[in-house]
Amino acid sequence: MTPKLNLPATGVIVTGGASGIGLASAKALAAVGRPIALWDIAADRARDAAAAVAQEFGVKAIGLGVDIRDLDSYDAAIAESRAAMGSIGGFVHAAGVVDTASIDGMTAESWDAGIHTHLRPLAFLAQKLQPDLAANKGSAIVAITSINATLGNAINPIYTAAKGGMLSLVRSLADRLARDGVRVNSVSPGQIMTPMMKPAVDNLPGFFEKRILLARIGEPEEIGSVVRFLMSDDASYVTAAELVVDGGNISSQRV
Repeated sequence: MTPKLNLPATGVIVTGGASGIGLASAKALAAVGRPIALWDIAADRARDAAAAVAQEFGVKAIGLGVDIRDLDSYDAAIAESRAAMGSIGGFVHAAGVVDTASIDGMTAESWDAGIHTHLRPLAFLAQKLQPDLAANKGSAIVAITSINATLGNAINPIYTAAKGGMLSLVRSLADRLARDGVRVNSVSPGQIMTPMMKPAVDNLPGFFEKRILLARIGEPEEIGSVVRFLMSDDASYVTAAELVVDGGNISSQRV
C-alpha cells in the first residue's frame, strides 16, 4: 500500500503547458520528480514556465513553442523533448481554445481551429508517441476533456463537439494501446479558474457557483492532482475511464 504517485519516473509531455490546467498538471508531476516537456503555442511562456518548474522542483524541464494544429511540427518537438528528458512515458493533452459565437457565428475556420486543437492532436500525438510509450513500462495518456462533452452548451458548439470526440477517442485509444501496456484516460473538469475561464467568471459573478454542489469555482491544482494520479502506478488498473472533477456540477439539480 505504499503510494506510487512518483512512478513511473519517465518524462511527460504536456500540451498547453504554459498556463492553466496544463501548467498545474506539469507542476503536480514535477513535484513527484517526473521530468516535464511543456509544449505551448506561446514559446516564450513555455520556456519561462519550464525554467520555473525546473528551479522549483529540481527536475529536468524543457519548454517548447509548438503549434499542435501543425502535424509537421510533431517529430522535431518529440525528438527535442526526448533528448531533454531522457525518456517519454506520458502525454497530457491540455491545450485548448474556446469558441463563444454559438452556431450562429460558427465558421469553417473556427471549426477547424477547435477540432485541430483539441481532437486531432490527441489522435496523431498518440500515434507518434506510441513507440516511446510502449517501450516504457507504466506509460499513460491523459486527455483533458470537459463536462460540456456531457452537458452540451449552446454558446460553444465546437468546443463541446471536440471534447465529446475526445471522450470517444480515449476509449478507442485505450483499447488499441492496452496491448502495449499503455493506459489512456480522460479528466473532465467543470468550472476551473483558468485564464480561459476567468473572463466569464468576472462577467457573471456568482452565476456558476449556484449550480455547483461545493458552491465554488475549482482551482487548476485540483485538476493537476487528479492528472498526476492517472499518470502514476497508483492508477495501474484504470484505463478507458473518464474522471469528472466538477465539484458536483453534472449531478446538480440546483437552479
